[in-house]
Amino acid sequence: MIMPLMTGKEYIESMRKLDLQVYMFGKKVENPVDNPILRPSLNSVRATYDLAQMPEYEDLMTVTLDDGRKINRFTNIHRNADDLVKKVKMQRLCGQKTASCFQRCVGMDAFNAVYSTTYETDEAYGTNYHENFKKFMKYCQDEDLVIDGAMTDPKGDRGLSPSEQKDPDLYLRVVERREDGVIVRGAKAHQTGIVNSHEVLVMPTISMTEKDKDYAISFAVPTDTKGILMIVGRQSCDTRKLENSDMDVGNAEFGGMEALVVFDDVFVPNDRIFMNGEYDFSGMLVERFAGYHRQSYGGCKVGVGDVLIGASALAAEYNGAARASHIKDKLIEMTHLNETLYCCGIACSSEGQKTKSGNYMIDLLLANVCKQNVTRFPYEIARLAEDIAGGIMVTAPSEKDLKDPVVGKYVEKYLVGVASVSTENRLRILRLIENLTLGTAAVGYRTESLHGAGSPQAQRIMIARQGNMNMKKELAKDIAGIKE
Repeated sequence: MIMPLMTGKEYIESMRKLDLQVYMFGKKVENPVDNPILRPSLNSVRATYDLAQMPEYEDLMTVTLDDGRKINRFTNIHRNADDLVKKVKMQRLCGQKTASCFQRCVGMDAFNAVYSTTYETDEAYGTNYHENFKKFMKYCQDEDLVIDGAMTDPKGDRGLSPSEQKDPDLYLRVVERREDGVIVRGAKAHQTGIVNSHEVLVMPTISMTEKDKDYAISFAVPTDTKGILMIVGRQSCDTRKLENSDMDVGNAEFGGMEALVVFDDVFVPNDRIFMNGEYDFSGMLVERFAGYHRQSYGGCKVGVGDVLIGASALAAEYNGAARASHIKDKLIEMTHLNETLYCCGIACSSEGQKTKSGNYMIDLLLANVCKQNVTRFPYEIARLAEDIAGGIMVTAPSEKDLKDPVVGKYVEKYLVGVASVSTENRLRILRLIENLTLGTAAVGYRTESLHGAGSPQAQRIMIARQGNMNMKKELAKDIAGIKE
């Protein structure tokens, strides 16, 4: 039976059924779905369901498989280069509609990396991981679930391997192998959207050696499995969501969230295991996941960038500065940088090639170039946005002051820009820019642009590895007439 795609409302209700162990500010969150700090992040995920119901976005948001099943593209296994291109376009759309991290990219990228890696692991070892994964994948597709991709370990002393750490749990590991499965212990850090996910798909975080084979583990379990505990991370300006001030939040409806996720002796059944000690394939899984996720940044960050550029243009108009040549030039530069990121995302997708398993892998060199640019360009776009907005963006009084019977008239009078725009609307657009450059959304737009999918040096290592310098030297020798 082919199940219909969930609506956004149905997704919200599905999350209510989970018994998640969530902690924030030193207390257990009894109702994560309706918590005012967490709810905007849930709304961002909900948007990926709502958009999939809209006919005008059907081609980007959904995929009809060869067997007739219609699935959300976030659970798709890329079958060709066109799927890779549509993935980036979908991510840009979601960024445009939420101006935040919509939290499903990591799971989608993990899906595709694990799919091809399990196939090649089985080929080498005669294991059954690929069938395990395909069963899990079909379940997630048919139930229209959100999957959290979990790769980053706390790591402890970066100069030591997993097995050399003083505390062996600083990388997630197998602590017991049983006939029916394994027991794992450890943690995964920076887990975007974990509180809004039905399943967590765990992967190793680095290439392993034989002495680290207990850390070469990949599996999936429901997010409310016994032993999983989520500790929500702080975001700049996060408690503004408790003040009942839509204006001061900047983006009242949508947001992101991250958490430290503890796996305290969690049982994983055999049919949910996709790697278990095959350390020589851990590097392949990490490299493929990183490549897919570095491609993703050429879509999601561009969509959020579209909103920030639009907000900056409005701020210039509301300030009465839109005609100034330097303002026009800054908006052009912001657009140039944003579209350059998009070009990289589309290019690495268009150059995708089929893996042994049949799914498509992006061009790794171009994906790493894409992410290297993402570590820089959003920062410059944010700087220019702050330049255009002006200092009032960070010194304006609150919405309560604007509406106060005593001082409100002064805020209204003295913080007006052009006469045709209300003071409130001017402050609203400035708060949105603050949200994207300094506030809660800056976690996903600025800082994640630097550290997400590996910090800048990780991309430079891959660029050096994939750049084929010997071929380039031979080209130069041929043109120069050098014979050896």
